[in-house]
Amino acid sequence: MNKLTEADKTTPETIDFLAETEAGPVSAFELETFFPYQVRVFYSDVTRALSAVYQRDYGMMPAEWRTMAILGSSSTGLQATEIVARSSMDKVVVSRAVKRMEERGFLVRESNEADGRSFLLKLSDEGRAVYEDLGPKLKQVEQQMLDGLTADEITAFLSVTRKIRENLAGDLDGVSD
Repeated sequence: MNKLTEADKTTPETIDFLAETEAGPVSAFELETFFPYQVRVFYSDVTRALSAVYQRDYGMMPAEWRTMAILGSSSTGLQATEIVARSSMDKVVVSRAVKRMEERGFLVRESNEADGRSFLLKLSDEGRAVYEDLGPKLKQVEQQMLDGLTADEITAFLSVTRKIRENLAGDLDGVSD
């Protein structure tokens, strides 16, 4: 695993949760203690830990794995637009991932009988085998990430992330990352 960045050493106590008062800003902007920056660093570390597995074993990129995971958990084929909606990926990123996966034989396109103008994407037999091979390996990395945390801490973390997403709901319509 890669070494964590310096920003990862920041404790929650150093993040200025009360950055503003009625009189205005309390302190100057500091990137290292800015909550969105901390989240981005956290996301990068988590993604690196997981991608070390699927890149090493199958040469896949994060967008390909996410696409595979979404298709792997679906009992029927999905349109590319559904993959975009279920993931945090832009339609161009999904399109490129689908193309690479198709070239590698990990997925197949089938005519959508409900709408003759579109296709349904499904994992091929080879793609399904890769998905089933990676699942337990990635669950092991997840367990390593969560090592030392109690069930209550994990539940609290998930609750906080849900509340933050609820706070942002509606503000992000039409905005991509």
